[in-house]
Amino acid sequence: MSLKRISLPVFALLLVGFGMQQAQAHAHLKSQYPAAGADMTAAPQALTLNFSEGIEPGFSGLSLIGPDNAVIPTGKIKTDPANPAQIIVPIEKPLTAGSYQVQWHAVSVDGHKTQGDYRFNVK
Repeated sequence: MSLKRISLPVFALLLVGFGMQQAQAHAHLKSQYPAAGADMTAAPQALTLNFSEGIEPGFSGLSLIGPDNAVIPTGKIKTDPANPAQIIVPIEKPLTAGSYQVQWHAVSVDGHKTQGDYRFNVK
C-alpha cells in the first residue's frame, strides 16, 4: 500500500475531527425562558438562557427591548452555580402587554463569542 493511499483517508479524518471540534467550541443558545415566540399570560420576572457550554458572565450580556423600542432595565447577569451554561437576568420592572425582543451575546469559557435574538409576547 502506498503512502499516498494512506495519507488521503488520514487527512480526511483529521479535517472531519477538526471541524467537529470547532463546532463544539461556541456557546450556542439551546433554550430560553420565556421561549422564543411564547405568548405569556403573566409577565416573567427574569430571563433564563441555557447555552451548549459554560459562559463567562462578565463578558456576556443581553438587552431587553420593549414594545416602544425602548431598552427595559434588567439586573446583573448571574450564572447558576450548579450549571455554568445557564444565565439568569432579573427584570427590574413589571412588563406591560406587548412584544419584547431579547438581544443576547455570550462568550464561552474558551473565549468564543456568539450572539442572537428572539421575541416573546406578554398579553
